[in-house]
Order: sequence, then C-alpha cells, then structure tokens
Amino acid sequence: MKRFRGRRRGGAHAEFEQPEARLIANLAAQVAELLGNESSTSKPEDPLADLVDIDGSAQPPDDPVLRRLLPDAYRDDDEGAADFRRFTERGLRETKSRNAQILIESLIAGGMSEPIVADDGGDVEAPAEPRVEVELDADGAQAWLRALTDIRLALATRLGIEQDDEQRWATLPEDDPESYVHDIYDWLGYVQETLVHAID
Repeated sequence: MKRFRGRRRGGAHAEFEQPEARLIANLAAQVAELLGNESSTSKPEDPLADLVDIDGSAQPPDDPVLRRLLPDAYRDDDEGAADFRRFTERGLRETKSRNAQILIESLIAGGMSEPIVADDGGDVEAPAEPRVEVELDADGAQAWLRALTDIRLALATRLGIEQDDEQRWATLPEDDPESYVHDIYDWLGYVQETLVHAID
C-alpha cells in the first residue's frame, strides 16, 4: 500500500495492491452482511411508531459484534436505552452498511479486480496486476474512516482484543490463525491512521 495523501477540499488518495484491496472489500462486505442479517422481530408498541414506520428492536442484538457496533445509548437507563434503540437502530444499521458500500465501490472504481481462479479451484494472482488507486472526496474519506472503524471493532470483538494486551499477541506463534488476523487488525489501523493524517 502507498499511504493516503491529502487532496484539496478534504479528499485523499492512496494506492493498494490487488490482494490488499480485495481483503478490505471482503471485510467491509462481511460487516455489511452482518448488519443486515439480524432483523428485528419486535413490533411497534405505539400508534406513533406505527405511523412513522419505526420497526427497530428495543433489545440489544445477540451477536457480540453487533452489540459492539450498535451499543446501548444509556448504560444506566435500560428503559431509555431500549426506547432509543427502537427509534434509531435501523437507521444506524443502514448508515454503517452504506459506509461499507462506499468503501467497496471506491475500490472497484479504483481498479480492484476479481482473483483469477486456477483449474484446481485455487486462487492465482495475475502477474503484475495494476494497483488499485482510490480517490476520495471529503464525504468518501469520512465513510472510509467510519467503515474501517467498524471493521476493526468487529475483528477486535471476535479476537477478544483488549487494551494493553500487546504481550499476548507478541507471544503467539506466527502460524497461529489468530496472530494472522491480529496482523490484519494492526494493518487496518495503519491504513486508518494514514487517512486521518491525510485529511487533517
């Protein structure tokens, strides 16, 4: 990856290798799919909610990643948190999914291609694949930042990453699958950091 560089009016530009672009796009698509999969089974509890087509659940999601992406608004007020969730969760899910889609679309627009599949079904990288050039305006940069935050939150939740636990990850064998995913988590942090500096 060639780090993000600032553009006029809050935009940014970066270049990714094809595998890097496909990795980010795949993770963004998984987050968007997760946000869209767990639909509410609760019904509106009052005529006003029915009138304005509010169908959000008052209960937090079962999936720990979704609970991290869609946290309670009030920690000490269960009733208030439930009401807030019922009126806002659907919109929040849609916004996060849209950010992920913007990220994916910008990678496609920048030249991201599908991997070549070998005769035996395995993936084969095409020789000298062109880099994926991502050009973002100010809104696109903000969507990328939010989507990267969501992806990293999802990975951190699945891996059980906690503050000040660097020693745990440093001692894992290199061939441990969790170590590999943690490296991806760290790399995405680098991508996000370069974008923050580019638009600052």
